[in-house]
Amino acid sequence: MFGATEVNKRKLNIGLELISKNTGQIRVWAPKRKSVSIVFENNNNKMFEAKLNVEGDGYFSATLNNVQEGDLYKLKLDEGDSYPDPASRYQPDGPFGPSMVVDYNKFNWTDSDWKGVPDNKFIYEMHIGTFTKDGTWSAAEKELKELADLGVTIIEMMPICEFAGRFGWGYDGVDFFAPYHYYGKPEDLKSFINTAHNIGIAVILDAVYNHLGPRGNFLKEFSEDYFTDKHKTDWGEAINFYGKNSKAVRNFFLSNVNYWMEEYHFDGLRFDATQDIHDKSKTHILIEMSDEVRRSGKGRKTFIVAENEPQNSFLVRPKEEKGYGMDALWNDDFHHSANVVLTGRNEAYYTDYLGKPQEFISALKYGYLYQGQWYKWQKKRRGVPAFDLPHEHFVNYIQNHDQIANSGRGERCHSSANKGVFRAMTALFILAPGIPMIFQGEEFLASCPFLYFADHDEELNKMVAEGRKKFLTQFRSIDTHKMLDRLAPPSDEKTFLNSKLNFEERTKNQTYYKLHKDLIQLKFNDEIIKQNHIDGAVLSENAFVIRFFSPNYENCRILLVNFGIDLHLNPAPEPLLAPPIGKKWSILWSSEDPDYEGTGTPLPDIKDNWHIQGMAASILIPVKK
Repeated sequence: MFGATEVNKRKLNIGLELISKNTGQIRVWAPKRKSVSIVFENNNNKMFEAKLNVEGDGYFSATLNNVQEGDLYKLKLDEGDSYPDPASRYQPDGPFGPSMVVDYNKFNWTDSDWKGVPDNKFIYEMHIGTFTKDGTWSAAEKELKELADLGVTIIEMMPICEFAGRFGWGYDGVDFFAPYHYYGKPEDLKSFINTAHNIGIAVILDAVYNHLGPRGNFLKEFSEDYFTDKHKTDWGEAINFYGKNSKAVRNFFLSNVNYWMEEYHFDGLRFDATQDIHDKSKTHILIEMSDEVRRSGKGRKTFIVAENEPQNSFLVRPKEEKGYGMDALWNDDFHHSANVVLTGRNEAYYTDYLGKPQEFISALKYGYLYQGQWYKWQKKRRGVPAFDLPHEHFVNYIQNHDQIANSGRGERCHSSANKGVFRAMTALFILAPGIPMIFQGEEFLASCPFLYFADHDEELNKMVAEGRKKFLTQFRSIDTHKMLDRLAPPSDEKTFLNSKLNFEERTKNQTYYKLHKDLIQLKFNDEIIKQNHIDGAVLSENAFVIRFFSPNYENCRILLVNFGIDLHLNPAPEPLLAPPIGKKWSILWSSEDPDYEGTGTPLPDIKDNWHIQGMAASILIPVKK
């Protein structure tokens, strides 16, 4: 019997763990079954089967002798078919193959001095499979020093739980405790994070707790109660967090949070599509998951980000204020306004954005643009008030994996934008109050697309391709026969391979690489800009000013942004343009610096009033007359 003393020897209370060199303990929740047996396929080159003991409450367990790392096994249910362990730590042959015994103590961590997520936050969203040519953690690890030199302090790793197929985005995970085998072995992931910590980069994981993938998901063989039909999601069955037998389901997912934090030293999580994590319990599962992140951090500074389409700001409010206690929210509003400026289109879900100066001023001051107003695209109100939330609760970006892929051709926004406007927009979102995030390759204007790719069986591949086409028809420009016929097939390996970065472009486009690096340093090191104390004003149809104040208002910087043509502002009845007493303006930084392939920047504040350069951004600093 799996007794309490034995449970205490384990790190988690589900799955198979080695508690000594040759002794393992297995525990599985399978209330649907009367018996569960473990079947080893290569235990010391022998096969053997052992029946698990009945614990009660649907759990089965056993202590196993002569078990070691690398042994492969499956779980036989009711003397019938065998399946991978629902809490498998590694699936070397994918989700349909056997689970593998992993030795937790094998890896030698050297990050004991790591204090956790830095105060200066700059996020780099990374897809391991396309970040490097090899598409592995080991290959990505070699690039970490370059990212640290750029100024990256947080890597947001797209989902890595085992999923079916040779390639995919990772949002179709089915084995929540098993790192995707095509990316490498568990120790490779640990080495990646260990190296990141030792050079000052935190790593958070994109966690998908709202659905499972369509292939390789065997949880229902153990219990139907992992899922519920009370709610629907756009991607699959909703997870049962408050219905029958939900206590064990909650334990499964809370254990998963603990596992990534403690076993792999992740510094936090990014919760995917939180609006589809449904729970009517007294304490929402997202609150418990957030608490588990904090607890599992063991004193390290952790970071929790939420994606939430309805823009519910209570996710980042403290629990004392009936919030969920998370740290930050993805700000799609900022992205959507920026995309309208960069592409000139406001179709589909960009319909409610015009890319006007006031939108950016409001986004910088208040985070979300929609905090309860009518949202005509969805024909309902969107968002809740967030006026009092500190700026650091919002993550701003002009590109991410979804939005690039949704362009149809997977084009990055710099490919369709005016270069001057793109440089100006880059300056705006990096220097803005809040946390900036870039998508891999954005820092050097990667020429490769980032397309939607997923490898399934033939029938499902056709369904996915058709579903993708149907989704993109919301864009008028894509909803034509010529364009729909040109969409890259998600299941074609070329679609995946074409999305891989080419690091030679770092040198080829080094001026834009320098642009990003200089802006990050300016955001982190300028004593006024880093205060996040701002106000803003519209100057014209396409131009605006953001003023950064010191706490006592004695010092300041102003950011001039003009997405249109040159502007001669005369008169200039705007107090935010006035220099402090006894000072005049000098240019501290400009997006039109020749170092960034710009054409140079004249001083805007001259005797015949303001001449604000078109398609540019500049930072002015007060100096003595």
